[in-house]
Amino acid sequence: SSSQVDSANAGRVLASDAAVFLKKSGLTDLVLGKIWDLADTDGKGILNKQEFFVALRLVACAQNGLDVSLSSLNLPVPPPRFTDTNSPLLLSGTASSDVPWAVKLEDKAKYDAIFDSLNPVNGLLSGDKVKPVLLNSKLPVDILGRVWELSDIDRDGMLDRDEFAVAMFLVYCALEKEPVPMSLPAALVPPSKRKPIGVPGAMPLIPSSTSTKESHQSLPPVGIVAAKTPLTQ
Repeated sequence: SSSQVDSANAGRVLASDAAVFLKKSGLTDLVLGKIWDLADTDGKGILNKQEFFVALRLVACAQNGLDVSLSSLNLPVPPPRFTDTNSPLLLSGTASSDVPWAVKLEDKAKYDAIFDSLNPVNGLLSGDKVKPVLLNSKLPVDILGRVWELSDIDRDGMLDRDEFAVAMFLVYCALEKEPVPMSLPAALVPPSKRKPIGVPGAMPLIPSSTSTKESHQSLPPVGIVAAKTPLTQ
């Protein structure tokens, strides 16, 4: 069912509508651009149904680590995953908590080492400790501002280990000339910060920073809290 995207029901999908939809796949803009170029065979910025299905197959290929190329289209891949679970037909409906974290283990170890070298207090780094590291990247200040906005997921003006890894990941993306997204893709949200059920957008914006932080300190480390509570308290 491509009806979710095909608003005029003319059997065509406009670039702008498809872009919004394809972004929910959690893939980078770079990869999505490549997918679009391959699918939009006549370069008109409009996909017909056939081309839209090609785009979806390529999304599935990319999500499963296959090359984004027309030769991958013949390979068997599971259906593409999107963080919006409204349409049961097109989407395999995996909750966003199942998306593997975009930060790789070996990179996380690297980011953790930087994090520890900045003398975190109670497992948190204040903005003024993170700022020099960000500025060190020589990226434009507006980009760094967005990196901070995206990585301070609980909006408390501090970064914990996982949030710091997100910040570093985004900085490295920007250094590779990948655009920093306007909102955090589901795949980048650290597993410790995800809602158990896939919410469209998958971004917990509601908790007020005071209540979440206090609960971490007063509760015994159980389950998710354990992942976030430094052992040295």
